[in-house]
Amino acid sequence: MPGPRLPKPCQDKARSHRGVGGEVHQTSGGDVPVLTTQQGTPVADDQNILRVGARGPALLEDGYFREKIFHFDHERIPERVVHARGFGAHGFFETYEPLTDITRADIFARKGERTPAFARFSTVLGNKGSADLARDVRGFAVKLYTQEGNWDIVGNNIPVFFIQDAIKFPDLIHAAKDEPDRGFPQAATAHDNFWDFVSLTPESTHMLMWAMSDRTIPRAPRFMEGFGVHTFRLVNAEGHSTFVKFHWKPKRGMQSVVWNEAVKLNGADPDFHRRDMWAAIQAGDYPEWELGLQLFDKAFAESFDFDVLDATKLIPEELVPIRRVGRLVLDRVVDNFFAETEQVAFMTQNIVPGVDFTNDPLLQGRNFSYLDTQLKRLGGPNFAQLPINAPKCPFAHFQQDGHMAFRNPKGRVNYEPNSRGGAAGGPRESPQRGFVTHPSEEAGEKLRARPELFADHYSQARQFYISQTKVEQGHIRDAFTFELGKVESADIRLRVIAHLLNVDAALAAAVAGKLGIAKLPVMAEPARAVRTNLLPSPALSILSNPPPDFGGRKVGALVTDGSDAALLKALRAALDAEGAMLELVAPTIAGIVASDGSRIRADHALVAGPSVLFDAVAILPSAEGVVLLAAMTEARDFVADAFAHCKFIAHGEAARALFEKAGVPAADDGVVAVRATADAAAFVARCRALRFWDREAALPLPAKISPGPAPPRVPRG
Repeated sequence: MPGPRLPKPCQDKARSHRGVGGEVHQTSGGDVPVLTTQQGTPVADDQNILRVGARGPALLEDGYFREKIFHFDHERIPERVVHARGFGAHGFFETYEPLTDITRADIFARKGERTPAFARFSTVLGNKGSADLARDVRGFAVKLYTQEGNWDIVGNNIPVFFIQDAIKFPDLIHAAKDEPDRGFPQAATAHDNFWDFVSLTPESTHMLMWAMSDRTIPRAPRFMEGFGVHTFRLVNAEGHSTFVKFHWKPKRGMQSVVWNEAVKLNGADPDFHRRDMWAAIQAGDYPEWELGLQLFDKAFAESFDFDVLDATKLIPEELVPIRRVGRLVLDRVVDNFFAETEQVAFMTQNIVPGVDFTNDPLLQGRNFSYLDTQLKRLGGPNFAQLPINAPKCPFAHFQQDGHMAFRNPKGRVNYEPNSRGGAAGGPRESPQRGFVTHPSEEAGEKLRARPELFADHYSQARQFYISQTKVEQGHIRDAFTFELGKVESADIRLRVIAHLLNVDAALAAAVAGKLGIAKLPVMAEPARAVRTNLLPSPALSILSNPPPDFGGRKVGALVTDGSDAALLKALRAALDAEGAMLELVAPTIAGIVASDGSRIRADHALVAGPSVLFDAVAILPSAEGVVLLAAMTEARDFVADAFAHCKFIAHGEAARALFEKAGVPAADDGVVAVRATADAAAFVARCRALRFWDREAALPLPAKISPGPAPPRVPRG
C-alpha cells in the first residue's frame, strides 16, 4: 500500500491583503506563497484579532494572534509539569471516506489518503523516572501532519476530566502531584492533598469513578481508548458547523491489569508499557486505532440533559453512535528518544481549517496555556522548527530570530503589509484558503460564572458506576479503599464517602466498612438533583466490550530441561495463528534442552520473568524439572500470581506437583490441561476471554452502617 502522502505546496494564484481600515490592496503579479502559522496552517486574516463583535473584547482562543505575539515577545529548553513519563511512535492516519459534507479539513478530503502522524502516550503525575503502571490517567496525544498544517488531538484515555474550568488546573495538579514539603508520594494520588482537594470539589466525582476504575491501569497503551475530551466543531466549505467529540478505538480491544498485578509489574519491569510498544512495532504487530466521531447539532446540544461544554460530562455512545472515519497505525519507533518523544510539543490550539473550538472553559484555558508550556520546556519561541514539531507542508511567515533560531529567512522584507510585489514581498493572507473561525454569535455580560447545568456533579458518576460489571465495580470499591486508606485525615475520608453516597449507597457503605468507619456521614447536598433515571451505558465498561481475539497478547511458558518439544511447537503454532506470542521462561537464561534433544533459547530467566509479564501462562516442565521448580520461590510465585490474577493457565501432567507446592487448585475452568498437541489450540481459544473472572471471589459487603454526623465542609456546587 502507498505510504503517507506528503503535502502539496500551499499556493494561490491571486493574492490580496486588507489594510488596517479594511480596504483591499492587490499585490503585484507573481507566484506568492500563502501566509501560514508556524504549524503550516493558512492564515485568512492577518489584520484583526478575534473578538466578540466588532467592538467587543478579544478572545483567548485566537491561537494565531497568540502565536504571533508570543513569538515577537520572545524574539531576543525542563521536564514537563504533567505527562513527563511518556513514549511515542511514528505512523500514519488513513481516511476511510471523504467527509466533505461535514468538514473542509483537508485530511478528510480523499478516501484512502495517508497522513503522517506521531503519537505520544504518558502518565500524568509521575516524573520521567517513575514507573509505567502507576494508577493514573493516561495521556493520548496525536500529531497529524496534514497538508494544511499540524493538527494536534491532545486528549486522555478517559473522556471526562476532574474540573470544569481551566482556572482550577494549577490547583488540581498541585494537589495531585507529590506533596511539596516532602516530595512524595511519586506518581500517586493516594495522599491527603489530592483527596482533600477533590473532596471539596464535587465536580470531580465523575472523573473519580473513572480514575478508580481499571481504566487507569491499562495493560498497555495499544489496548486503551483515547478521547479528545472536549466538544469541538467541524465546519464544511459552506460554513455549516457540526459539533463533534473525538474517540480513538483500539483495534485489539481494551484490556487492563488488576491492581496487585500492577504493583508487581512496577517492580518487575517499570518500563512495561514502553517496552510493549517498542516490541510490538519491532515485531510488525503495529498498534492501531480507529478514529470515531460523535456528531451532533445545536438542537441535540440544547435538548441534552447536560451541557456539552462541560468537560466533566460525556455523551453516551448509545445516545449518539460513533462514526468510524479512519485509522491510526503506528509502524515506526523513534530514532532518538530525546529529539522526538521528549521534544515533541502538543498544543490544543493547533487545529486546521475545517476544525474549530467551542466555548468549553477548560478547552479555552488549555489553548492559552500550552504555548507558554512549550516556551518554558523547549527554551524559546522556535520550538516549532524542531523536526518533530515542524509541519510537513510548506509554511511561510514573518516571525524571526529568537533563541536557537535555525531557520534562516532570506530577503529584505520581514513585515506585512508591504508594497513589494510577487515572492519578494513575502507571503500574504488567503481568505479563500486560510483558517476562518466559525462566526458563532456570542453575547452576554462579562462575569465569572458557570452555566446552571454544570452543577450536576453526580448523575453521570452514578451512570458510569452502574454501567460496570460486578467485577469492575469490585475493583472500583477496592481502589477507593486503597487510596483513602493512605489518607491520614479522617475528615477527608468522611467527605469522600459523603459524595459517594450520591453515586451509589452500596458503594459508599462498602468503602466505609473497609475503612473502619462505624457510622456513615450525611450525604453531601447536591447543588442540582441527582438523576437516577439514566440508563447503564455498556460502552463505558471494559469487560462488556471484549476484544475479538487473543491477538497481540503474550503467553509465558514455564519450561525445564526435558519439556515436551512437540507440545511447545504446537503451542507456538496456535499462538502464531492467533497473532499472539509465546515466550519461554526457564530456570536460567541459557535455556533448556527439550525432550527431542534440541536446545531452545529462553526469553526470560525465571528470576526475571514473573507471570505478571504475560496475559496467560503455560506450566510445561518435565517430571524431573518440576522437582527443581517446586523448590524455587520464584516458580511457586509464578503459578500463584497467575492464578490470583485470574489468568488462564495451561499445564501438563507434571505441573500438578508445582501447583500443590504453590497452594493452587488445578480444578477451575480457567486451568486447562494440555497433554496432546491438539489441546494447544483449545487453550488459545479459551484465552480469548483474557481472564477467568469467575475465579475472583466476590468480596462480601460489610454489615449495614448507621448514619452518623455530617462530614465537615462539604461545599455546594
